[in-house]
Amino acid sequence: MVNTKLEKLNLLDKFLFDEAMEDTETYQAVISILLEKEIELLEKPETEKEFRVSPELREVRMDVVGMDEKEKIYYTEMQQRNTGNLLRRSRYYQAHMDVSLLEPGNKDFNLLNDSCFIMIAPYDLFGKGLYRYTFEGVCRECPELKLDDGAVRIFINTKGKNREDFSDEFLDFMEYIGKTTDETAERAASDRIKKIHERIRGVRSSEKAGVKYMQRWEELAYAREDGIAEGKAEGEYMRLVSLICKKMKRNQSLEKIAEDLVEEVSVIEPIYNMVKNYSLDYDPEEVFKQMSFEFRRD
Repeated sequence: MVNTKLEKLNLLDKFLFDEAMEDTETYQAVISILLEKEIELLEKPETEKEFRVSPELREVRMDVVGMDEKEKIYYTEMQQRNTGNLLRRSRYYQAHMDVSLLEPGNKDFNLLNDSCFIMIAPYDLFGKGLYRYTFEGVCRECPELKLDDGAVRIFINTKGKNREDFSDEFLDFMEYIGKTTDETAERAASDRIKKIHERIRGVRSSEKAGVKYMQRWEELAYAREDGIAEGKAEGEYMRLVSLICKKMKRNQSLEKIAEDLVEEVSVIEPIYNMVKNYSLDYDPEEVFKQMSFEFRRD
């Protein structure tokens, strides 16, 4: 049953995206298509990469991180749902990631790597109908003057309308992201898309990936069942989510939260992991919605 569910995931799903992007050639192909230029990665990408500037502050977790031959860093995030705070969240993420690039005590800011933050979403955050929005600092009084600080933020809208501005490969990949099937891959003329699909097929048929997905699916299902079966009505379960979010905001550990709330770690852990994995800014309503969404989908 779970393998069937894994087969039905598309590339918008964080699980499938993260698993597929662990392969260097696949991630390289994806960012090359998105940016419409050749990117050569130096090393294997890191998935679910955590950034924390101090123990007192919340961590930031990115879907995929890679570095090219010029030591430029690419951070890529798949965002299936619009949580209403994505623009400011991208600012927060980039700030944390920049801090992590310098060794403690190093004050030579010229050593900061150039960075490119890419968020992929099946909706238009800006309402202009574009497939790609690229943001770099420019001077308002002198628009031709760019702030050459090496930081770029890019937002990909897979449902854009300005098809005439993009290559067939880019447009085919936009379709493939939302409909990750053999048929979509076969229709694409791009060898890169076909290779990406080979990787997707490999993940879907992988016993290891299947077990990992099954564990995540069971955690979400059991958390939902426990909340109801143990007499926690929806309102009470929402209260539990709220308490966990508050304690995570204070940087409490999973074990400490379970101890304080007099609950088994197994009850707290799925909610704890949901907050970390989806970076939901400790908003209990958003966490609850996401858990309900995952449960209904599965």
